[in-house]
Amino acid sequence: MKICAAATSILVMASTTAALATISDPAAPAFYSEIISPLARTAAAYSRQGMPVPAVLDATAVATFAGGCFWGLELLFCREAGVIATCVGYTQGTTPYPTYGQVCSEETGHTEAVLIAYDPKKVSYAHLAELMFDRIPDPTQVNRVGRDRGTQYRTGMYAHSEEQMEEARVAYERENRAWRTSGRPVATEVERATEFWPAEEEFQHYLQKGGRFGRPQSAEIGTSEKIRCYG
Repeated sequence: MKICAAATSILVMASTTAALATISDPAAPAFYSEIISPLARTAAAYSRQGMPVPAVLDATAVATFAGGCFWGLELLFCREAGVIATCVGYTQGTTPYPTYGQVCSEETGHTEAVLIAYDPKKVSYAHLAELMFDRIPDPTQVNRVGRDRGTQYRTGMYAHSEEQMEEARVAYERENRAWRTSGRPVATEVERATEFWPAEEEFQHYLQKGGRFGRPQSAEIGTSEKIRCYG
């Protein structure tokens, strides 16, 4: 089984030495000690300081998208050439160190999202945004994607730079025009990224690990295998 970018620690997140310190933060939930991904550790380090992850980490671009349940969206991005690493987590909320249970209870204001590290020479932000919209059956629905409902399922493009913000607005307007005949505006948020708190380790690459039903799904680049959101 290929875990998306599992061995791609070349992401130099290790250069963010504060990431390791986050693991020992007494305020962090116990699951933070289990975090493996350099990208997740880096996100946690910046969030602890009240900061979003920078738009660029040692020449690697970073983006954040929310498209409903983060498991399926993460696997979709993992299958894309140019995506180096992914991390599922919680963003645009108010509570530090949120847990899956808290977010699903709509207590913290967070939405489920995917943080991506990618090579902009191989894949563009615009294409990543297009992939996200392709994953959303009806982006005009508020706090709902498919059968999943709640504020934690609101969709969004959360920009890490002014350049990304402009590209996100263009992507939004393109999608909004496509849905104009519905009479409803696209509900996808276009906002600046805030802190991104990584989700529990068991939820990272969840579908590749087998999901709820123990049936691993492929993360091979270019595969046409249908994504089963819950496994």
